[in-house]
Amino acid sequence: MLRYLVNRIASACLVLLVVSLFTFALIWLVPGDVASQLADPGASVEELQRIRARLNLDQSWHVQLLSWYGNLLRGDLGQSFLLNRSVTEAIIERIPVTLSLTLLALVIAVVLGVSAGIIAAVRHGGWADQSIMALALVGLSIPDFWLGLVGIYVFAVALGWLPSGGFVPLLQDPVGWARSMALPAFTLGITQVGLIARITRSSMLDVLGQDYVRTARAKGVPAFQVVAKHAFANALIPVITVTGVIIGVLLGGAVVIEQVFSLPGVGRLIIGAVLRRDYPVIQGGLLLLAFIYVFVNIVVDLLYAYVDPRVRYG
Repeated sequence: MLRYLVNRIASACLVLLVVSLFTFALIWLVPGDVASQLADPGASVEELQRIRARLNLDQSWHVQLLSWYGNLLRGDLGQSFLLNRSVTEAIIERIPVTLSLTLLALVIAVVLGVSAGIIAAVRHGGWADQSIMALALVGLSIPDFWLGLVGIYVFAVALGWLPSGGFVPLLQDPVGWARSMALPAFTLGITQVGLIARITRSSMLDVLGQDYVRTARAKGVPAFQVVAKHAFANALIPVITVTGVIIGVLLGGAVVIEQVFSLPGVGRLIIGAVLRRDYPVIQGGLLLLAFIYVFVNIVVDLLYAYVDPRVRYG
């Protein structure tokens, strides 16, 4: 196990290195100039050059890259060009919003998706199975930003039940936090219910056809116990795998949902940095999201052995 964990961490570091290189190269190739964002309208060429020199943007690309890696090894993500603060502080301030949104959306997706998948598998071939799979296909086809706009119109504008945007900190007002996160989290999570439901249904159907399940039924074990204890426990590995993938999808979707609902999270911070060419914020934000996704995948791999004792790591 220890050797496997060390290998996974090493491969994760390689992935993060590739992500950082790709992000830096993309920023270097994209046209635009942050100096024009900071300078006054109609600034002279000399003034723009002074701003670039102050931000070290006049240096060659490999010098900038090595400088960024040197700061990164010291735990410093750099200084934002436009926020006048460190990138680390800006991300720490906003990461609770993104994590709250992602975790709530994940809970909604897993609870509804697993429940729907189990019902569809148990009622295989019936109207419940066909209805759930049809709804799952519809859910996979709906863009989350469009669903968010519809939700704002229905629940915020027409009915007035929920706020249309904004964020209330949990410690400041738990009820206000729940109200501010309900619609964004549901919008982000509901689009992933269909995928989890389909994977759960497929895995459960495979397990329900096994000999030990038929034996348990023949011995008179209650149907609920057969499904919950014998079948679902052995159908978990595909569900865990797709859940790890969905976490990455939710992190990416949070960027759009935060913009739609005006949530001050990391995703909205990155979008603002892209529009204003704030390169350190873009690099730091994308590296953080990649780190979270890689970390989740390592945890998912380790969960396999816990869920199924037959899994061994060499």
